[in-house]
This record gives sequence, C-alpha cells and structure tokens, in this order.
Amino acid sequence: MDDIQKPEGFPQEKLFVLPDYFAVELAEFELTKNFYASDIGYFPRARHHYRDRPEGCDSHIVIYCTDGAGWVEQEGKTQPIAERHLAVIPAGVPHRYGASAESPWSIYWFHLRGDHVDAHLRLYGLGGRPVQVSIGMHTHFLESFERCYSLLLDKPYSLPAQVQVSQTLAQLLGAIGLGTGGTSRQRKREEDIERAIRYMNDHLQSSITLPELAFHTGLSKQHLIYLFKQETSFSPIDYFLRLKMQRAGQLLSLTGMAIKEVAAEVGFGDPYYFSRMFKKLMGVSPSDYRSMPKG
Repeated sequence: MDDIQKPEGFPQEKLFVLPDYFAVELAEFELTKNFYASDIGYFPRARHHYRDRPEGCDSHIVIYCTDGAGWVEQEGKTQPIAERHLAVIPAGVPHRYGASAESPWSIYWFHLRGDHVDAHLRLYGLGGRPVQVSIGMHTHFLESFERCYSLLLDKPYSLPAQVQVSQTLAQLLGAIGLGTGGTSRQRKREEDIERAIRYMNDHLQSSITLPELAFHTGLSKQHLIYLFKQETSFSPIDYFLRLKMQRAGQLLSLTGMAIKEVAAEVGFGDPYYFSRMFKKLMGVSPSDYRSMPKG
C-alpha cells in the first residue's frame, strides 16, 4: 500500500448515498425490505483509495474492478483484485481494501441491505474468492449500473424507482453467479476474446486491421467476428473504436490535454475526424463531453 491513504473523494466520481430515514422506509416496504441498495458509486482511477472497517459494515459490499488493480482483506486474508473481477464483502465481516499503488483501480460498487441479500449471494456463489466477469457480462454490468445510477439521481425518493434498482441489481448478480466458471469451451472463448482485447488495449495509439488481429489471436477472421458479435454485440473493429473513445473520454475528463492531443493519444492524426467519430459513438462532441458533469 501507499503511505498516503485516501478513503474517498475522486475526480469525476459518481456517488449516491441513501438518507437514513429513507433507508428505514425501504427496510419496511414489502417490495424492497428483502433486497435494496443503500449506497452506489463509481471511483475512476482511485489513487490512494483505502477503507478499513475493523467491525465490518452493516451492508453487504459489492466491488467490481474495471481497470487497474487493488486488494481486499477479509478476516486477515488478502486477495488481489484485477480488471473484470468482482468481490463481495459480507455484512459484519471485518475488512480492509484499497487500490494498487502502481496501477490504482477503477471500481463500481454498491452496498446492499435486506433480509434476503445474504441468501441471494450464497445461492449464486458470490462471496469468498473474487470472481471473474465475462466480457459479455461486463457490458451488461456497466449498462445495469448506469441505469440504476440514473434512476437514483432522477428519482431518489421514488419507491417505484427503488424497486426497479433493487430488482436490477439482484438480477445482475444472479446472472454473474450463473455465468461464473462455465465449460472448458466457454472458458476458451473468453480466453480468445481477452487475448484480442489485450492486443487492442496495447495498440490504442495506432490502428489495427481485422487480419492483423486475427493473426495475433490465432483465429480466423470469420470466427473472431462471430465471437465478438456473440459476446459484445459489436464487430472486433467496432469494439476497438469504442475502446479508443472510452480512453479518449477518460483523458478528456481527467486531464487538461487539448482535443488534438487526445486525438493523437488514441491514434487519430486528424482531430476533426476524431471529433466526428467521438460524437458518433459517444453522442456528444469532445468539448461538450469535457464540460458535462460526471456525477
């Protein structure tokens, strides 16, 4: 761990904490008393992030790492958390966790309360060791989180919105639990896609072609397209472009780099073409994206 420890507060974070009086209402309402979220958030590149709860927490904590790395210690046992790994800390269990000093994690997280949360997590094998989330489920997780977070921001004290959030998170965790492990064939598919995505991430500053990617992964072009369509709903090159734009969005939000510098950083020599492509995929221009509030 770093000598500097920062419990919370990060640039461009997303954070929603339920007021105590409304948490009491959800704990008594028949459609949420068994499963509801009390806190939900996203910390991007959370350098020095650290939490220490010697007495545990009154909620079950779900942490999903999308970038970088960190660690979770429960009852004296430390487990590393890598990209696309999900960890669950049961309520009442003493724990600590924090971001890697060398490559601080980006994490989505939420706190769950309710009479059935523990049974739900145990039913789907979530708890104990961190689990790896598939590429397809990764996309599903991000979409589900954004839907829940938007609902909570727009209608924080709406019981119908809270019911929707609780049901969405319960279904999400169930789907992750069902998808954990899988057959050897499914694991092979995941390994093939991960190898391709690693190559993409290593070449965000340049361009790659489908034949080049197929050669690197040892797959035919047709099979590579099939795998990506099945797991991500995008073609390999479309997925690569989206990785570039996600990286560009991070640079726009977290740095003071000029737009032409951001364009060059993700392999676009023409900043005007980059801006058109960014708006096409992200829905807004780079300058508008930079000025948008992010939570």
